[in-house]
Amino acid sequence: QVQLVESGGGLVQAGGSLRLSCAASGGTFSAYALGWFRQAPGQEREFVATISRGGRATDYADSVKGRFTVSRDNAKNTAYLQMNSLKPEDTAVYYCAAGSYNNEQKSYYYWGQGTQVTVSS
Repeated sequence: QVQLVESGGGLVQAGGSLRLSCAASGGTFSAYALGWFRQAPGQEREFVATISRGGRATDYADSVKGRFTVSRDNAKNTAYLQMNSLKPEDTAVYYCAAGSYNNEQKSYYYWGQGTQVTVSS
C-alpha cells in the first residue's frame, strides 16, 4: 500500500511557475510509474503527465507539453511536476497517482488527496 501526499499548490499569476511535489510512503515507490492528473471545477479529471518507474520515459498531455516537466527522485520517494508559463486554464486540483506507465486513470492504483492550483489572469 502506497500513500501519496501532494504539496506545492497555491495561487499564482498567469505566466508564473509552481512546482508540485508528491511524497510517497508505505510501499516501494520505485516499483510504480507516477502520474499527474487534474480536475477543474465542473470538469472530468484529466491526464497531465506521467513518468516511468526509473524516470527515463515521460509523457504529457498536449495542453501542457513544453510548459510542464515531470521528474522523480526514487532515493527520496518523491516526484515533482514543474509547471511554467501557467495559464488560467491550468487552474484545477492536481493529483498524483502511482501505477502503470499510462495516461489512463484506471491504470493507477494509489492516489493522493490533491493540491489546489489557481492561476489568476
